[in-house]
Amino acid sequence: MTDHSSSADGVGEGRPAGHPAQSGAAGQVDWQSAQAQAQSGAAQQGQQAPGPYGYPAAPQLSAEAARNQVAAAWVRVAPQSANVPPGQAAVPSLPPRADQPAAESKKDKREQAKADRKAEYERKKAVRKAEYESKKAARENRKGGGGTASVVASASPVAAAANASASDAAPAPAPARSGAKGPDAKFEVPRPGGRLPANGRSIHVALRATLLITTCAFALGSCGVMGLVMGRSSVSVKPAALDSQDLSRYRLTDFPIQTAAVFAEEYAALCMTYSPETTDKRRESLARYISAGVDRDCGWNGRGKQEVKLASWDGTAEPLPEYGKNGRYLNVQVTYTSGRTTTLSVPVYVKDLAGGSGLRIAGNVGEMPLPIRDAAPELEKSEEIVDQELSTQLREQVLAGYFKAWAASDITALTRFTTPDATPAAVSGLAGALTTPVVQEVQALAPEGTEAGDKITYTQGQSVPARVTVVWGGGGADDAKTAVTLKRSYRVTVVNTAQGWFIKDIRGGVMDPTGGRADAPNTPSPSASQAPGASGSPAPANSSSPAPANSSSPKPSGSPSASAPGATPAS
Repeated sequence: MTDHSSSADGVGEGRPAGHPAQSGAAGQVDWQSAQAQAQSGAAQQGQQAPGPYGYPAAPQLSAEAARNQVAAAWVRVAPQSANVPPGQAAVPSLPPRADQPAAESKKDKREQAKADRKAEYERKKAVRKAEYESKKAARENRKGGGGTASVVASASPVAAAANASASDAAPAPAPARSGAKGPDAKFEVPRPGGRLPANGRSIHVALRATLLITTCAFALGSCGVMGLVMGRSSVSVKPAALDSQDLSRYRLTDFPIQTAAVFAEEYAALCMTYSPETTDKRRESLARYISAGVDRDCGWNGRGKQEVKLASWDGTAEPLPEYGKNGRYLNVQVTYTSGRTTTLSVPVYVKDLAGGSGLRIAGNVGEMPLPIRDAAPELEKSEEIVDQELSTQLREQVLAGYFKAWAASDITALTRFTTPDATPAAVSGLAGALTTPVVQEVQALAPEGTEAGDKITYTQGQSVPARVTVVWGGGGADDAKTAVTLKRSYRVTVVNTAQGWFIKDIRGGVMDPTGGRADAPNTPSPSASQAPGASGSPAPANSSSPAPANSSSPKPSGSPSASAPGATPAS
């Protein structure tokens, strides 16, 4: 026999290591297995490896063609037996062919995904239809009809068939996990009124608990606030108590003082007015005021005549101890037609303090002296600088026309002399009560801090006070010979503007800088011990007998009132 594995005849020469011809039957099997695995790997890859230098490699053969080539090569190189004809050489058996599906293309993937979506839609549609049929059957059953079982029975197979067809058409989707993430994660949406899945149920419970706690807190807060409001409103607040000193200082009392004062004024006027001709009528009038024990004639003996011109309460009141808070002594000033003035102390009782009714004269009256007069204190010496130049300018250019328009209440003319923000008193006027004003004197005071000899300047918008004396004529007399002139003093505030000086405010009255007594010079003051009502008693300052200090009657040259109002007398 010929040794096919020897190199004598060149058989097996040039074969690579691992060839079956080199190692006999065992090597043959190993080589075939390796060759089959290589072919199977090439078939599984299904891709063409690039050749050297980037050129495409030769196309790989299919699995069947590779098997034929391997078989042909084996026949050529396999050792032949002497007893086996060349045409009947045994072909080695190859490993079974691996059946693996070819790689899917993108188009196939899209078609498969589309088919899956369609199948899922059909399944859901069938489920919804089945639920609708079941609900419809339930409604019909509630209405009192039969045949519900048949409808439900017919609906159940439909739903089952729909589910079966959907399961056959497409594979069932993987169950969604609560913790799954990514594009394939499923999120279950419950039906209306259904329960949330496990992952959303905790959030739902927490939300409901938060809303419940918030509602309870708001309700408790509202109840607390309402309780505080109701508690504070139910507490009775008592006013602050006032002691007797406060009551006396501010004249706070329950006694109806104004009503009792009018009652006392009427009685004083009746009591101090008498004549023999009106004795009976006077007695009847007094009886309506007095109590049982009071003198019916009010102290008059039936002789002489007297008439009261004015009776007014002077604002003073004394307690009536016998009646406590229901009685007061009220002082009434009585002025007679003869010019004499006196004061009567009248005891008044009031039964009903709240309503001011039940008034009676509870005793006889007593005549008292007038209130004692005293000297007014001197004003503090102040360095007042009068701007003579401004005073002259105001008297000639501003105040003369202003007082003429102010006396007649000429609104159109007043707008030419007043500022836009002038006070009502400055733009209203006297409505013709006084006429023919003559500005006698003007004293415009320089700004504070100005010293004598300094040049006085004013800024725009600066206010300057001025004291003005005006002589009015035409006091109601038709005859020019009997015409009355009146001298009056005013405090005027002027403002410097870009267009000149304008009046902003006007007020009546000017202080007397010298002070002193209110009596006329060289007039003796009444003594407190002098008998009231005596014929020789001097008239008080508020009576009409003596001329007032600021009247137009001639005054002694040394009198302080002879100087102009507001001027400082010579020392």
